[in-house]
Amino acid sequence: MNRITFSLNHLILIFGLLLMIAPVWIIFASSTHTSLFINTNGLQFLLGDNFIDNYSSVLFKTSGFFQEITALKMFFNSFIMATGIATLSVATSLMAAYGLVYYRVKYSSFIFWLIFITLLVPLELRIMPTYEIMSNLNLLNSYMGLILPISASAIATFFFRQFYKSVPDELLESAKLDGANSWKFFIDFLVPLSKTMIAAVFIFMFVFGYNQYLWPLIMTTTEQYWTVVMGLKTMYGSISHRFAFVIMSMIPPVLIIIFLQRWFIQGIFQDK
Repeated sequence: MNRITFSLNHLILIFGLLLMIAPVWIIFASSTHTSLFINTNGLQFLLGDNFIDNYSSVLFKTSGFFQEITALKMFFNSFIMATGIATLSVATSLMAAYGLVYYRVKYSSFIFWLIFITLLVPLELRIMPTYEIMSNLNLLNSYMGLILPISASAIATFFFRQFYKSVPDELLESAKLDGANSWKFFIDFLVPLSKTMIAAVFIFMFVFGYNQYLWPLIMTTTEQYWTVVMGLKTMYGSISHRFAFVIMSMIPPVLIIIFLQRWFIQGIFQDK
Protein backbone atom coordinates (compact mmCIF):
# COMPACT_ATOMS: atom_id res chain seq x y z
CA MET A 1 0.00 0.00 0.00
CA ASN A 2 2.84 2.38 0.85
CA ARG A 3 4.45 1.66 -2.51
CA ILE A 4 1.18 2.36 -4.33
CA THR A 5 0.73 5.62 -2.40
CA PHE A 6 4.33 6.60 -3.12
CA SER A 7 3.90 5.97 -6.85
CA LEU A 8 0.55 7.78 -6.94
CA ASN A 9 2.02 10.84 -5.21
CA HIS A 10 4.85 10.98 -7.71
CA LEU A 11 2.48 10.61 -10.63
CA ILE A 12 0.42 13.53 -9.33
CA LEU A 13 3.57 15.64 -8.89
CA ILE A 14 4.79 14.79 -12.38
CA PHE A 15 1.39 15.63 -13.85
CA GLY A 16 1.35 18.97 -12.03
CA LEU A 17 4.89 19.70 -13.22
CA LEU A 18 4.02 18.94 -16.82
CA LEU A 19 0.87 21.04 -16.52
CA MET A 20 2.95 24.06 -15.50
CA ILE A 21 5.85 23.50 -17.89
CA ALA A 22 3.85 22.65 -21.03
CA PRO A 23 2.56 26.21 -21.75
CA VAL A 24 6.04 27.68 -21.24
CA TRP A 25 7.57 25.09 -23.54
CA ILE A 26 4.95 25.73 -26.24
CA ILE A 27 5.69 29.47 -26.11
CA PHE A 28 9.43 28.79 -26.27
CA ALA A 29 9.09 26.33 -29.15
CA SER A 30 6.81 28.71 -31.03
CA SER A 31 9.31 31.55 -30.54
CA THR A 32 11.85 29.63 -32.64
CA HIS A 33 9.60 29.66 -35.72
CA THR A 34 8.76 32.47 -38.10
CA SER A 35 5.59 34.45 -37.50
CA LEU A 36 4.25 33.38 -40.88
CA PHE A 37 4.66 29.73 -39.91
CA ILE A 38 2.89 30.26 -36.56
CA ASN A 39 0.04 32.21 -38.16
CA THR A 40 -0.39 29.43 -40.71
CA ASN A 41 0.07 26.36 -38.53
CA GLY A 42 -0.71 27.59 -35.01
CA LEU A 43 1.37 27.17 -31.86
CA GLN A 44 4.16 24.62 -32.10
CA PHE A 45 5.48 21.96 -29.73
CA LEU A 46 8.69 21.26 -31.68
CA LEU A 47 11.61 23.64 -32.09
CA GLY A 48 12.12 25.60 -35.29
CA ASP A 49 15.16 26.97 -37.12
CA ASN A 50 14.83 30.67 -36.26
CA PHE A 51 16.00 30.67 -32.64
CA ILE A 52 19.09 32.84 -33.16
CA ASP A 53 17.43 35.22 -35.61
CA ASN A 54 14.34 35.81 -33.46
CA TYR A 55 16.11 36.22 -30.13
CA SER A 56 18.94 38.40 -31.44
CA SER A 57 16.39 40.57 -33.23
CA VAL A 58 14.38 41.03 -30.03
CA LEU A 59 17.43 41.76 -27.88
CA PHE A 60 19.07 44.39 -30.04
CA LYS A 61 16.29 45.88 -32.14
CA THR A 62 15.15 49.32 -31.01
CA SER A 63 11.51 49.53 -30.00
CA GLY A 64 9.06 51.74 -28.15
CA PHE A 65 6.95 54.66 -29.31
CA PHE A 66 10.04 56.71 -30.20
CA GLN A 67 12.36 53.78 -31.01
CA GLU A 68 14.73 54.71 -28.17
CA ILE A 69 15.23 51.44 -26.29
CA THR A 70 16.11 47.82 -26.84
CA ALA A 71 14.90 44.75 -24.96
CA LEU A 72 18.41 44.27 -23.57
CA LYS A 73 18.21 47.71 -21.96
CA MET A 74 14.78 46.87 -20.53
CA PHE A 75 16.20 43.73 -18.94
CA PHE A 76 19.05 45.75 -17.49
CA ASN A 77 16.65 48.38 -16.08
CA SER A 78 14.41 45.73 -14.52
CA PHE A 79 17.39 43.89 -13.04
CA ILE A 80 18.80 47.08 -11.48
CA MET A 81 15.38 48.04 -10.13
CA ALA A 82 14.58 44.60 -8.72
CA THR A 83 18.04 44.14 -7.20
CA GLY A 84 17.95 47.60 -5.63
CA ILE A 85 14.48 47.05 -4.17
CA ALA A 86 15.41 43.62 -2.80
CA THR A 87 18.72 44.79 -1.32
CA LEU A 88 17.29 47.91 0.33
CA SER A 89 14.26 45.99 1.60
CA VAL A 90 16.49 43.39 3.25
CA ALA A 91 18.82 46.01 4.76
CA THR A 92 16.10 48.30 6.13
CA SER A 93 13.96 45.42 7.39
CA LEU A 94 16.91 43.79 9.15
CA MET A 95 17.76 46.98 11.01
CA ALA A 96 14.13 47.87 11.75
CA ALA A 97 13.45 44.43 13.19
CA TYR A 98 16.68 44.56 15.20
CA GLY A 99 15.72 47.89 16.71
CA LEU A 100 12.19 46.74 17.54
CA VAL A 101 13.30 43.52 19.23
CA TYR A 102 16.61 44.30 20.94
CA TYR A 103 16.23 47.97 21.84
CA ARG A 104 13.81 48.46 24.69
CA VAL A 105 11.99 51.26 22.94
CA LYS A 106 8.79 52.49 24.58
CA TYR A 107 5.73 51.52 22.55
CA SER A 108 7.85 49.27 20.31
CA SER A 109 4.86 46.99 19.66
CA PHE A 110 2.75 49.99 18.70
CA ILE A 111 5.48 51.20 16.34
CA PHE A 112 5.68 47.75 14.75
CA TRP A 113 1.95 47.64 14.13
CA LEU A 114 2.11 51.11 12.61
CA ILE A 115 4.70 49.71 10.20
CA PHE A 116 2.70 46.57 9.57
CA ILE A 117 -0.54 48.45 8.90
CA THR A 118 1.08 50.09 5.86
CA LEU A 119 0.31 46.80 4.09
CA LEU A 120 -3.29 48.05 3.98
CA VAL A 121 -2.22 51.15 2.03
CA PRO A 122 -1.82 50.17 -1.63
CA LEU A 123 0.67 51.86 -3.92
CA GLU A 124 -2.17 53.33 -5.99
CA LEU A 125 -3.42 55.31 -2.98
CA ARG A 126 -0.09 56.98 -2.20
CA ILE A 127 1.23 57.25 -5.71
CA MET A 128 0.53 60.96 -6.25
CA PRO A 129 2.21 62.27 -3.05
CA THR A 130 5.10 59.86 -3.66
CA TYR A 131 5.44 61.12 -7.21
CA GLU A 132 5.46 64.73 -5.98
CA ILE A 133 8.22 63.95 -3.47
CA MET A 134 10.34 62.25 -6.14
CA SER A 135 9.75 65.18 -8.48
CA ASN A 136 10.83 67.69 -5.81
CA LEU A 137 13.98 65.64 -5.21
CA ASN A 138 14.70 65.56 -8.98
CA LEU A 139 14.61 61.75 -8.98
CA LEU A 140 12.25 61.29 -11.92
CA ASN A 141 13.75 59.22 -14.72
CA SER A 142 16.40 57.73 -12.45
CA TYR A 143 17.13 54.37 -10.88
CA MET A 144 16.92 55.88 -7.39
CA GLY A 145 13.45 57.19 -8.17
CA LEU A 146 12.38 53.73 -9.31
CA ILE A 147 13.85 51.98 -6.27
CA LEU A 148 13.46 54.14 -3.17
CA PRO A 149 9.66 54.61 -2.89
CA ILE A 150 8.88 50.88 -2.88
CA SER A 151 11.96 49.51 -1.13
CA ALA A 152 10.52 49.60 2.41
CA SER A 153 8.71 46.36 3.20
CA ALA A 154 6.46 45.84 6.20
CA ILE A 155 6.11 42.13 5.52
CA ALA A 156 9.91 41.70 5.43
CA THR A 157 10.16 43.56 8.75
CA PHE A 158 7.54 41.21 10.15
CA PHE A 159 9.48 38.12 9.04
CA PHE A 160 12.77 39.33 10.53
CA ARG A 161 11.07 40.48 13.74
CA GLN A 162 9.49 37.08 14.25
CA PHE A 163 12.82 35.38 13.56
CA TYR A 164 14.71 37.61 16.03
CA LYS A 165 12.11 36.93 18.71
CA SER A 166 12.91 33.22 18.34
CA VAL A 167 16.64 33.77 18.98
CA PRO A 168 17.52 32.72 22.57
CA ASP A 169 18.31 35.57 24.98
CA GLU A 170 21.38 33.64 26.07
CA LEU A 171 23.03 34.53 22.76
CA LEU A 172 22.81 38.25 23.56
CA GLU A 173 24.11 37.68 27.08
CA SER A 174 27.02 35.63 25.73
CA ALA A 175 27.87 38.35 23.21
CA LYS A 176 27.88 40.98 25.97
CA LEU A 177 30.24 38.84 28.05
CA ASP A 178 32.57 38.69 25.04
CA GLY A 179 32.58 42.48 24.89
CA ALA A 180 30.45 42.83 21.75
CA ASN A 181 28.61 46.12 21.36
CA SER A 182 25.20 46.48 19.71
CA TRP A 183 26.57 46.88 16.18
CA LYS A 184 29.01 43.99 16.52
CA PHE A 185 26.27 41.74 17.90
CA PHE A 186 24.08 42.63 14.93
CA ILE A 187 26.78 42.11 12.28
CA ASP A 188 28.68 39.15 13.75
CA PHE A 189 25.82 37.20 15.31
CA LEU A 190 22.36 38.08 13.99
CA VAL A 191 23.17 38.64 10.31
CA PRO A 192 24.92 35.24 9.88
CA LEU A 193 22.04 33.57 11.68
CA SER A 194 19.59 35.34 9.36
CA LYS A 195 21.21 34.35 6.07
CA THR A 196 18.51 31.81 5.18
CA MET A 197 15.75 34.30 5.95
CA ILE A 198 17.67 36.97 4.02
CA ALA A 199 17.77 34.72 0.96
CA ALA A 200 14.03 34.02 1.19
CA VAL A 201 13.09 37.70 1.61
CA PHE A 202 15.50 38.72 -1.15
CA ILE A 203 13.79 36.37 -3.61
CA PHE A 204 10.32 37.60 -2.67
CA MET A 205 11.32 41.25 -2.99
CA PHE A 206 13.27 40.70 -6.21
CA VAL A 207 10.23 39.16 -7.90
CA PHE A 208 8.04 41.92 -6.43
CA GLY A 209 10.31 44.62 -7.83
CA TYR A 210 10.77 42.88 -11.16
CA ASN A 211 7.00 42.67 -11.70
CA GLN A 212 6.29 46.35 -10.99
CA TYR A 213 4.35 48.11 -13.73
CA LEU A 214 2.37 51.10 -12.46
CA TRP A 215 5.19 52.86 -10.60
CA PRO A 216 7.77 52.68 -13.44
CA LEU A 217 5.04 53.75 -15.87
CA ILE A 218 4.42 56.93 -13.87
CA MET A 219 8.02 57.59 -12.87
CA THR A 220 9.51 57.41 -16.36
CA THR A 221 8.85 60.02 -19.01
CA THR A 222 11.64 58.72 -21.24
CA GLU A 223 11.93 55.29 -22.78
CA GLN A 224 15.51 54.93 -21.51
CA TYR A 225 14.14 53.76 -18.15
CA TRP A 226 11.46 51.40 -19.41
CA THR A 227 11.31 48.03 -17.67
CA VAL A 228 10.52 44.54 -18.94
CA VAL A 229 6.91 44.65 -17.75
CA MET A 230 6.40 47.94 -19.58
CA GLY A 231 7.94 46.35 -22.65
CA LEU A 232 5.51 43.44 -22.46
CA LYS A 233 2.67 45.93 -22.63
CA THR A 234 3.99 48.31 -25.27
CA MET A 235 6.50 46.36 -27.37
CA TYR A 236 5.42 45.88 -30.95
CA GLY A 237 6.58 43.21 -33.34
CA SER A 238 5.73 39.86 -34.84
CA ILE A 239 4.13 37.13 -32.76
CA SER A 240 7.32 35.05 -32.65
CA HIS A 241 9.25 38.08 -31.37
CA ARG A 242 6.64 38.63 -28.68
CA PHE A 243 6.98 35.01 -27.59
CA ALA A 244 10.77 35.37 -27.48
CA PHE A 245 10.43 38.51 -25.35
CA VAL A 246 8.13 36.71 -22.91
CA ILE A 247 10.58 33.81 -22.55
CA MET A 248 13.55 36.12 -21.96
CA SER A 249 11.59 38.15 -19.41
CA MET A 250 11.30 35.01 -17.26
CA ILE A 251 15.04 34.33 -17.14
CA PRO A 252 16.26 36.83 -14.45
CA PRO A 253 13.82 35.80 -11.67
CA VAL A 254 14.28 32.12 -12.53
CA LEU A 255 18.06 32.49 -12.25
CA ILE A 256 17.74 34.25 -8.90
CA ILE A 257 15.51 31.48 -7.56
CA ILE A 258 17.83 28.75 -8.86
CA PHE A 259 20.88 30.45 -7.38
CA LEU A 260 19.29 31.02 -3.96
CA GLN A 261 16.94 28.05 -3.82
CA ARG A 262 18.85 26.17 -1.12
CA TRP A 263 18.86 29.14 1.23
CA PHE A 264 15.29 29.98 0.21
CA ILE A 265 13.97 26.53 1.20
CA GLN A 266 15.90 26.64 4.48
CA GLY A 267 14.52 30.09 5.20
CA ILE A 268 10.95 28.96 4.67
CA PHE A 269 11.18 25.80 6.78
CA GLN A 270 13.80 26.73 9.38
CA ASP A 271 11.23 27.13 12.14
CA LYS A 272 9.48 23.84 11.39
